[in-house]
Amino acid sequence: MPCFLGACALALTLGAPASADDFFFSAGEPDGLMAAASRPESRGKIEIEAADDFILAAPTLLDRATFTGLLFHGGPGEIRQVRVEIYRVFPNDSDTTRTIQVPTRTNSPSDVALADRSTADGNLQFTATVLDSHFPVANSVINGIRPSPDQFTGGEGAVAGQEIRFDVEFDPPFDLSADHFFFVPQVQLQGQGGNFLWLSAPRPGPQFPGDLQMWIRNANLDPDWLRVGTDIVDGASPPTFNGSFSLSGETQ
Repeated sequence: MPCFLGACALALTLGAPASADDFFFSAGEPDGLMAAASRPESRGKIEIEAADDFILAAPTLLDRATFTGLLFHGGPGEIRQVRVEIYRVFPNDSDTTRTIQVPTRTNSPSDVALADRSTADGNLQFTATVLDSHFPVANSVINGIRPSPDQFTGGEGAVAGQEIRFDVEFDPPFDLSADHFFFVPQVQLQGQGGNFLWLSAPRPGPQFPGDLQMWIRNANLDPDWLRVGTDIVDGASPPTFNGSFSLSGETQ
């Protein structure tokens, strides 16, 4: 059967794979206002997860990320594990019938993670770069993560430590649909004294339409989450925080 030019062109167009576009998102550089603990469970330490959100407008393969934090009472040589988790927004992946032990779950991360990558599982590689040997931060949340009605602590005060940027690669990449997600970086340090504290980024207001704020929980609060600014720091005009991180990949 003869192939007419228009029909052949249409067939080639329909059969061609969709072109991929580069994806990049950044929440900004550290502002020195908040440092929130985020670590996997290890000997003598319960798990702590700090989370901040991002939105994908199209299905995306995320293969790289950066995040910046303090090594508080520790140095790069004490890093034992790096882990990144992706959560969806509540009520996805969550039990909505249980009684919560926090002021609200609206706009929080879900109960359970959607996906994760870690050095322990061999699907995450990282480099750690010291940006500042003594970076001061005005306030912190490390141990004061408590259920209602005792969630307000005002924070645990100023801290300082080595400012470290982690550049991570995911293999395989996170294969995510168009949706609203939370990014959770965790770093395990050797010994019981040191902690990784994720640094906040400027948030004079929502960074993008739908921008939420930094949330946190520990193993005792799980599966609930608290807002670092609104619930824990609180006050007459509660602050809100973003986390300092970036994401790179390709849209599908």
